[in-house]
Amino acid sequence: QVQLVESGGGLAQAGGSLRLSCLASGIISDLNAMGWYRQTPGKQRVLVATIPTAGTTDYLDSVKGRFTISRDNAKNTVYLQMNSLKPEDTAVYYCYARRWNFETHTYDYWWGQGTQVTVSS
Repeated sequence: QVQLVESGGGLAQAGGSLRLSCLASGIISDLNAMGWYRQTPGKQRVLVATIPTAGTTDYLDSVKGRFTISRDNAKNTVYLQMNSLKPEDTAVYYCYARRWNFETHTYDYWWGQGTQVTVSS
């Protein structure tokens, strides 16, 4: 099992910055990727940024150039630096981790509890 604990959400003004952190614990040695989704009321969860164990990072088009995902393996932590925030970035942000399941041939996912990000205009 994998446990994910997020921190760093809150209130920011448009144009401001916030940094989200996601601390992973448990069996994390063979995770394929970690990253962040976000969700607004009544809408589906949307992938914002992902950082694979091998490969390049990827971002939602609307956050490219503003958000940066990074990881500190020594601290088992993934970060999402959010700059030039816009009111439309307001959402609950969820950290996720993913591992390939060789028995079911699908990915297993784990989720954090979510952290609210609110951007005022």
